[in-house]
Amino acid sequence: MTVLGHPRSWNCQWLPLLMLLLGTGHEPGVESVTHYKAGDPVILYVNKVGPYHNPQETYHYYQLPVCCPEKIRHKSLSLGEVLDGDRMAESLYEIRFRENVEKRILCHMQLSSTQVEQLRQAIEELYYFEFVVDDLPLRGFVGYMEESGFLPHSHKIGLWTHLDFHLEFHGDRIIFANVSVRDVKPHSLDGLRPDEFLGLTHTYSVRWSETSVERRSDRRRGDDGGFFPRTLEIHWLSIINSMVLVFLLVGFVAVILMRVLRNDLARYNLDEETNSAGSGDDFDQGDNGWKIIHTDVFRFPPYRGLLCAVLGVGAQFLALGTGIIVMALLGMFNVHHHGAINSAAILLYALTCCISGYVSSHFYRQIGGERWVWNIILTTSLFSVPFFLTWSVVNSVHWANGSTQALPATTILLLLTVWLLVGFPLTVIGGIFGKNNASSFDAPCRTKNIAREIPPQPCAISVELYYIFATVWGREQYTLYGILFFVFAILLSVGACISIALTYFQLSGEDYRWWWRSVLSVGSTGLFIFLYSVFYYARRSNMSGPVQTVEFFGYSLLTGYVFFLMLGTISFFSSLKFIRYIYVNLKMD
Repeated sequence: MTVLGHPRSWNCQWLPLLMLLLGTGHEPGVESVTHYKAGDPVILYVNKVGPYHNPQETYHYYQLPVCCPEKIRHKSLSLGEVLDGDRMAESLYEIRFRENVEKRILCHMQLSSTQVEQLRQAIEELYYFEFVVDDLPLRGFVGYMEESGFLPHSHKIGLWTHLDFHLEFHGDRIIFANVSVRDVKPHSLDGLRPDEFLGLTHTYSVRWSETSVERRSDRRRGDDGGFFPRTLEIHWLSIINSMVLVFLLVGFVAVILMRVLRNDLARYNLDEETNSAGSGDDFDQGDNGWKIIHTDVFRFPPYRGLLCAVLGVGAQFLALGTGIIVMALLGMFNVHHHGAINSAAILLYALTCCISGYVSSHFYRQIGGERWVWNIILTTSLFSVPFFLTWSVVNSVHWANGSTQALPATTILLLLTVWLLVGFPLTVIGGIFGKNNASSFDAPCRTKNIAREIPPQPCAISVELYYIFATVWGREQYTLYGILFFVFAILLSVGACISIALTYFQLSGEDYRWWWRSVLSVGSTGLFIFLYSVFYYARRSNMSGPVQTVEFFGYSLLTGYVFFLMLGTISFFSSLKFIRYIYVNLKMD
């Protein structure tokens, strides 16, 4: 939407770098609660507005023609809050701890027809607002819209000019906050002439009540009034069904492969003993299947530098994803603190860059790579360059539309500094250690100089993505980290089993080009994730507009790419371990 003007200038007083990256000024998992005395002022911050169905399309609250102080003072924000699109500023609301207020005047306004039209368009697009009191969000709709009848058709639009604030306290702490317009009549915005001004008086009421709940986390889910729909209920039948399918699949692959491999090894080794006791001819003669390609199966693939970079970055994201889930399981993310996971992800990404450098350089040197510097540059660019290009497009669209999701210059410089001073150096350091610690490639079979001619060549993972998409592209904080960790482990296990099975079938067909195919076989799940995102956007969401669409598909494509790197890495190393196992147990001269 472009009817809103660009936000007024604002600044953020950054905290020290480490505390900023963590996104909190408190110990992990500990709620940040302010203690008040009776009559102490309670600051209410206005934050952002945006279409209800477009979670990532948000604008500064003061871009609307609303009650605004003469000088806007912004709250200092953490990195995670800025990345989340927060732009908190002090408001005109005067709230004091445990002091009720009944219909106090906030301000008087005279709106021009242009400002009224701006409000009408915002209400028609179901704009909601977000306030923050003591780190507690308060949300409500900007106005009221009524569509009724077909003949005659009526279209009524009204603005909420009175807000009721309900706050619950326990002792000297605020436990719960909510805003409502119950029993309030909206002010009509219909029938205004182009040269006419609309006079408005904004008012508010504050009601305090004591609660027996001692901590915010003790409140039952859904007690916040349910402004946003709840989508994260646990469907036990669906979970059990997925578990049964996964265990059957893994068991099937394991049993079948073990039986087939046992028969293969027994037959090949028996043939080898017979050939050794007989004429002594070439033991390849008369063989078929995966044994006959033992002199080619460890022939290094083309584009080995790119392959090693994929494995390095995939290993980094495996560590990053595992770290985020483990931190969440340990309670290190406060659900009442905005952007904590975003900050932790940035910090972990920078710190785990050493893993990508080490894995890539170590394996690159093992398979005979010589261009070590080029390999490091490729490794550090494999994700950062696509991410930068995607972010540039998305951020430009947000900036052109005046959205708060557009990052300020100070935040961009901070992120660039973190990558230049932490991420890139750690990649180089990891690469140096990986190169120096690399030994020769441990191949159970010798590789012939001339490649063998490949003869003509004559599984399932089930992932329920709806709840994850509803969280990432919705409003709700994801809290089912135990289930997420379990599903993540199942995904990796199933990916490894599928990769082993497909590699075995490929080798049985006397095709030794397994290196890249093992990466692509399970890594192609990333393509499935992107295709599901298209289905989710079209059939499971109400998102619309260029801002939300560009962000959704841009970052969905990037997410599919990350899953390709992660699952491709798991797939490759599982296949490599499997191939080493079967050939090291094969008796050969």
